[in-house]
Order: sequence, then C-alpha cells, then structure tokens
Amino acid sequence: MQGVLRCFGSGMMRAGLALVLTMSPALAADPCADWVPQARPQNASRDIVGQDLDAIVERGFMTFALYEDFAPYSWEDKGQPRGIDVEIARLVAEYVGVEPRFHFVAAGENLEADLLNNIWKGPVVGGAVSNAMLRMPYDSTFQCRVEQVVFPGQYQEERIAIAYREADYPDGGPVPAYFRFDTVAVENDAISDFYLTGFAGGQTAAGVRRYPTMQAAMAALNAGEVMAAMGPLAQLEFFAGEGVAVHEPPLPGLAKSKWTLGLAVHFAYRPLAYTVGDAVTEALADGRIAGIFEAYGLTHHPPQW
Repeated sequence: MQGVLRCFGSGMMRAGLALVLTMSPALAADPCADWVPQARPQNASRDIVGQDLDAIVERGFMTFALYEDFAPYSWEDKGQPRGIDVEIARLVAEYVGVEPRFHFVAAGENLEADLLNNIWKGPVVGGAVSNAMLRMPYDSTFQCRVEQVVFPGQYQEERIAIAYREADYPDGGPVPAYFRFDTVAVENDAISDFYLTGFAGGQTAAGVRRYPTMQAAMAALNAGEVMAAMGPLAQLEFFAGEGVAVHEPPLPGLAKSKWTLGLAVHFAYRPLAYTVGDAVTEALADGRIAGIFEAYGLTHHPPQW
C-alpha cells in the first residue's frame, strides 16, 4: 500500500502520520530506551551526501526537497513554486545568505524512505539528496529510529479537523459520531479514513466517502455531494468554498490529532542544522511565518514545546 503512512496529500498520506500509526510507546524518561541502534550506513553512493554550511555559502544556493502537488504546502503553478513550505524554505535560504532551489519530489513508501531518498543517501535511479526537506514531523521516539537525520526548525503544529456545510449543520459542526448517518469525505488511505472506518467499532464506516486527494474530497463537499470532510486543518481551510466552515471537535480514540512539523537535515552537517533552526526560530518570533500562513488564508498554530 504505497504511501499509506504519508501525511495527507496527492491520493495518499504524506510523511508524518507514520508517527500516529507505527510509533511504539516511548518511555517518558528516555524515548530511545527500547531502540537498538542500527549499523552505521556507509556513504557509498555516487554523490557526496549533503553539503556542509561553508560549501553551501560558497556555491551560493541551498536545495530543498518539497512534496509535489501538495497545496497549500508546496506545488508548482505554471512553473512557479508556491506554497507555505516554499515560502519557509525561502526565508531559511535568506537567513543563510544564499538562493533557494527546489526539488519537488513524490512521497515514498513511508517516511523513512522519503528521508533516505532525499536527505541521507539519495534515490536508486536519478535525482540527488537535498540540503533540507520540509514538512517533516518531529517526535523524539521517531528520531531514535532515523539516526542519519536531525530535525531542526519546527515551524507548525498540524491538526486534524472537520469541514462541513453550514446549511446541513445550522446548530454547529458535526462530531465523528454523526457519521453513523451522515456522509463525510476523506482522502483514501489517510489517517481520517482509518480513524472513521474503525471508530466506535466501525459504526461510522458507512458514512465515509473516499477520494484520491484531499482537494477532491473538499471539491465534493463544496459541490454538496457530501455533508462534511475530515482531514488536515490547513487543507480544509485552503479548499473550503462558500457556505463551508471548519472546526476542531474532540476526536476520541485518535492517538495523535495534532503533531509538530519542521525540517530534516543530514546528521553529519550540524552547523547547517543549527542555522536552519535559528532561521525558523527568528521567523517565528518576528511573525514572518504567521504572516506566510495568513497570506494563504490559513490559521497558523505555532509548535508547542
């Protein structure tokens, strides 16, 4: 099931919700206590893995891996890069003092594959590693499992929410139990699909209507084909049409309804990782990241440390 653990987008989940479904319980005092370290990989690929900070500054550009066709986060519009993650990459590059260059990539089988292909080793055929990759979930337990990568610069808390037609719910937005009888659009094989299919012993499965992307699910809601849609807050807000509202009700039984997102950098280039982290911290503090979300009509939830 390709991409089943990706975090919402282009027909399948994109990197991040692996944390929701596959993460083993962590010990509070030491999240890495039950993890056996991997054998250290050999840097034997045809490319030098990543670039250190001095080399990036000297050559004058920094490369960023972004998910393709993934509005409102990253996509190409008539050949021009657009999206929240594009703008955040630009401010990181500006902080470093170089030009940003974007590699739009397809999501792999899971998050580990995306990091292997785009950050620490490179794809089997074609392409190359990037200096940083955006929309990466941060979790201390998951970080133990991917020793080749560090995760600086957390810039957003993503959340699962529900969009609904106000005419269908004049007294307020629906909660999951409503979908025993009402119809709800989800992206196929996304976390919302899994959650509603199994909620309350499968009682809400009958109301689920699956679409290849969250954009298609929201188009169905806007057209009145369904009464509600469930998915990531930013996508619901971005694609909501007239007469559609969005809210965040309690989601009982969902292990993680919100998670922190940041960047990924190869573990060997710590000065680069520190600089990326400083760039994002500064942009959070002075309001530039909140301004990026506002420009796209989205609500920004800063990370909760």
